[in-house]
Amino acid sequence: MITLANPLGLWALLGIPAVLAIHFLQRQAVVLPITTLFLLEKTQRESASGRRFDRLMNSVPLWMQLLAVLLLTWLLAEPRYQKARSTQRVAIVLDSSASMSVIKDQVKERLIEALPDLQGPASALELTVLQSAPGRERIYTGSSIEELALAFDAWSPRDGLTDPSQAIRLARSIVAREGIVVYFTDTPPDALPFDAQLVSLGEKIENVGITGLNFENKEGALVWSAIVRNYSQQKATRSWRLEFPDGTSSEPQSFDIDPGSLISLQAAYPDQTERARLVLSEDKFALDDVFPMVAPRPKALSLHAATTPEFSKLSDRMISSLDAITPSNDAATADLSLIAYDALDPMLPDGNAVVFVQDSTSAGSYLKGGIVAEEHPLVNGLNWQALLVRETIQLERLASDDVLLWQDARPLIFLRQLAAGPGEPVKLQLCFNFDLRLSNAASQPAFIVCLHRFIESIRDSKISGFSENLETGQPIQLAALTDTGDIPAAVITAAQFDVSGKAIGQMDYPATPLLRFPAPLEPGFLKVTQGETELLDASLHFGDTREADFTHCASLDTLDTSTAEAVERHTVEDHWWRAWVLLLIAALIVSWRFSKERGAALTPQAHAP
Repeated sequence: MITLANPLGLWALLGIPAVLAIHFLQRQAVVLPITTLFLLEKTQRESASGRRFDRLMNSVPLWMQLLAVLLLTWLLAEPRYQKARSTQRVAIVLDSSASMSVIKDQVKERLIEALPDLQGPASALELTVLQSAPGRERIYTGSSIEELALAFDAWSPRDGLTDPSQAIRLARSIVAREGIVVYFTDTPPDALPFDAQLVSLGEKIENVGITGLNFENKEGALVWSAIVRNYSQQKATRSWRLEFPDGTSSEPQSFDIDPGSLISLQAAYPDQTERARLVLSEDKFALDDVFPMVAPRPKALSLHAATTPEFSKLSDRMISSLDAITPSNDAATADLSLIAYDALDPMLPDGNAVVFVQDSTSAGSYLKGGIVAEEHPLVNGLNWQALLVRETIQLERLASDDVLLWQDARPLIFLRQLAAGPGEPVKLQLCFNFDLRLSNAASQPAFIVCLHRFIESIRDSKISGFSENLETGQPIQLAALTDTGDIPAAVITAAQFDVSGKAIGQMDYPATPLLRFPAPLEPGFLKVTQGETELLDASLHFGDTREADFTHCASLDTLDTSTAEAVERHTVEDHWWRAWVLLLIAALIVSWRFSKERGAALTPQAHAP
């Protein structure tokens, strides 16, 4: 394979028609026999016509001059020959944000078209295709364009807005300094690091999509409310409907939405409906046109409170302000207990509890000293400076307790962890080391928020099923059993399916006390089970509204495939160039020599009678 390092040298081929034109328009010498002197004047007039167009004369100078033009062109074009076993490394970084789904076909076409040029003069191509989102699997590694096309077809961009810098850094480390890195996107960035080249194929499109959905109870009915946004600069008309598991759907309802505005859609969630889909009339970006939904159902908690009036009042406030909390009369079976510590009966429960000191003796003076909160999720961001606490008896604090709030040297609030049964989550007790009746804690927002955070942490650690509407890719955290004695229950299964119940995919995870995993990136429905126990019933919707806005998309192509460094790296120069120079000189000398002799032979001569 021959590569021209200087293709502009081919312009020298224009010398061929120039040489031919010269030989067509050369002066023709005429021999005139003269018998009388008066004819000299007429002869001069005939020969004064100068150069004239005539037939092409076959001559040695003609061929030598044509050969010289060809040799000069060859030398100026700087031909180079392909090295054996040379490899061009190319890393492609694909923007994995969801908006790329609109131009996926165009990206594939442009990528396949560019690969031969990216390979250039190299004898082999080593190709790596990455996604811009950190932690995503590589799309392809190899050298076959056909295999790349198949792998590309299976790629589904579903991420939110991502920074490609980390992926481009990885790509550059793979191909090294001599390789080529290309970033494919739909929104041109200001600049790309690590000498990466850019191909942006974006376009501004009109899009109307669902930005969020909320549930609330109104007059005994569960009502959903969805927010729809028009991202374009033109008024749009759309329709919506609900799709159900049995394949039926509600009647489409039309609505108009102004440019850049928001509107709300709402209706009652059908009774006895396990799941449904809110569907807008489709546009080019289909991910935000569908919102899978399930009726939200939090984990139920039972609360047992002490019978004192103060605790009964606090218990009623907690039950009324939080969802799915019911009172319980049995402390042994309740999920959470609200109890008072009595120095005469210092026994504390073995389960989850909120513990307060109860001091029946005369109240002491208010505690003095600064109030300092430790770094802990239960108290972060809360202001305790207005808390007033009187001197009372204190709870016995263990060395393993985590103090959350201090006043001077006295711990006011600390968290205790108790060992639980095999495979069960640990039990937590939030201990308030003061008498609630002898403080203003009940009127402090920080106190109420701290209690709510603790109760929600108890809810999260409870092994029980619940229903929730989640975003695709959202982190999921579930409490599960680890020691069940049952092999199937030792594995947690996350099965994804569509509205009709048809399976889409499944993942298995080893059982841990607190399982963490990301939600699938494909919208739909998700059910997580451990053996026969259901842990989660959820819907998955695309929720990154930044990807639904196409106003900043544009086309830009800075792909440069013909670099001098790549040509020099994968080719060798023509070692015969010295011979071609000598041959060029020889052709010019021969042409000059024969032209001189022929000119002398064709000089006009006059003959006397």
